Amino acid sequence: MTKRGDAPDDGHAAGEAMEAGAMEAGAMEAGAMETGREDAGTHLSREEIPGGGAGFVNDEAWMRLALDEARAALAHDEVPIGAVVVRDGAVLGRGRNRCRELRDPTAHAEFEALRAAFALTGDMRLPGATVYTTVEPCFMCAGALSHARVARVVWAVRDPKFGGAASLGTVLTDARLNHRATVCEGVLADEARALLQGFFRAKRAEAKRADPQRADWKQAEWKQAEARRADDEDQRDLEGPRE
Repeated sequence: MTKRGDAPDDGHAAGEAMEAGAMEAGAMEAGAMETGREDAGTHLSREEIPGGGAGFVNDEAWMRLALDEARAALAHDEVPIGAVVVRDGAVLGRGRNRCRELRDPTAHAEFEALRAAFALTGDMRLPGATVYTTVEPCFMCAGALSHARVARVVWAVRDPKFGGAASLGTVLTDARLNHRATVCEGVLADEARALLQGFFRAKRAEAKRADPQRADWKQAEWKQAEARRADDEDQRDLEGPRE
């Protein structure tokens, strides 16, 4: 999945990849919820939130604020990802993707929200805080959240290509860490996914209008790469496990 500030100027093949990644993430989230997956006792699906439905309703309310930030990012032609930091029923910080605006690859939504919270509290630690983000944190952001000692991280959709909290790693919940956070996924996933898909579809359409031949070539190249990957997976399934 193209991540954060990586909306390319041609927007085409990468947009296809991110849209496919969002769909793949939806299937992964659904599977996690059906099985009640837990990682080291700290990874919860929405059905497992302490307090039941009421807890999930509260999570939805805070996630809607993160979605507002994602829409603000979209309005600035950034990949639409937003985040908020909450503690004791109050918002400590808000952030949106600003990578392209600031020409800064670290200007992810979670980083921006953390910086705002640090400025407000005057502290580099945020014990007891919950961070809501519309996309699973990357490895960089997950590391920052761990260093900030947040208690809980909630996201809407997974990032199967770069996610560091569940998809490709467990930075927030690894039992070897000296601080672990509770994580929950799937809150308002459909809304977050629709924002991402709409952004990259628009980028592809824009690229095709600008250079139809290149856009068609990029799409064909991406589809060929996906077909090769699927063939490789089929071959591995036929070969079975290796001794």
